[in-house]
Amino acid sequence: MTDLSELTGDYVLDTVRTRIGFVARHTMATRVRGRFDEFEGEVYLDGDHPSKSGVRLTIRTQSIQTRSAQRDDLLRGKFPGVTDHPVITFISTEVEQTDAAFKVTGDLSMRGVTRSVTVNVEVTGSENGVRVGFKGGVTIDRNDWGVNGNAATKVMISPRVVVDFEAAAIRRS
Repeated sequence: MTDLSELTGDYVLDTVRTRIGFVARHTMATRVRGRFDEFEGEVYLDGDHPSKSGVRLTIRTQSIQTRSAQRDDLLRGKFPGVTDHPVITFISTEVEQTDAAFKVTGDLSMRGVTRSVTVNVEVTGSENGVRVGFKGGVTIDRNDWGVNGNAATKVMISPRVVVDFEAAAIRRS
């Protein structure tokens, strides 16, 4: 286990080694899985006082991928609304350490709506304090952000969406 005080500093997300994904339950107990391929983020870690840590994340909605071109086109047009809402953002407002994990509360903005969410985060390791790994996730109700499509979508796809990530961040020099 890494001593958290050794990790204090400013970091930038390593987009090559970071995955931001989602899972939504579809009819008949199947799941739709996807990810976002374009994003950027910054992390400030304070190992001695984790409550002073923070994160800022920006995701490009156009980069949504589900391995189905037809579904991706539908999602880009109806759900995130890439033309009117080209980004999803998360900006932390509070960090709480709970044993070896963290609860990171922040403002999630999507489709012009901002709501507070709490993301469970775990530090997965570090490479000499130069690179830090994280994983975590949160379950949201997509209807809270107006991501609800049409009547068929409301019936066929659960409003609950699990957003999960595995991230690497590189210390800024």
